[in-house]
Amino acid sequence: MNTPPDDGVWITDSQDPETGAPICLIRWGEHTTPVSVDDAFATARDLFAAAAHAETDKALVEELIHGGGLDLQTAGVMLSRVRERRTPAPAPGRPALRIEAVYGFRTCMPYVHIARGSHKAELTPDEARTMGQHWLETAQASLLGVRFRYALGDHLTPDTINTVFAAVQDIQLRKDGYR
Repeated sequence: MNTPPDDGVWITDSQDPETGAPICLIRWGEHTTPVSVDDAFATARDLFAAAAHAETDKALVEELIHGGGLDLQTAGVMLSRVRERRTPAPAPGRPALRIEAVYGFRTCMPYVHIARGSHKAELTPDEARTMGQHWLETAQASLLGVRFRYALGDHLTPDTINTVFAAVQDIQLRKDGYR
């Protein structure tokens, strides 16, 4: 089995051993949790949205302060009101992470905060987009993997299929720089 790095959030495609359904496995530290493919897609969607919101929040605050002449406190109140009006995109699934767009008033930088249980991390918008892309790819790989396993099941043994999939995952780990 491939071993993810110890730090950060790690997601891999998998298959539910009881139902055969496609799932994704999230590992953060020592905790591994299965999530549905719909939840992985919802997480990716929210990572992309939070990255965009964080950058928009930064632009709005800078415009309110430098272009509109408002003080930082008033700009912060206006930003809160804008955030309250944002509606989440309707889609199946629930995000597997708590995700929040953040404007750092001290640093004047946009961030995306993610959390699950007691684990927390702060990402730049670009890092959030990269993570979102990986979640999309992993959810899609899980869907395709189950289909391939089903199609190959008539021709190969389960052990041979698992060996092929482990080799493909290892290639992806090498591509991503983890091996």
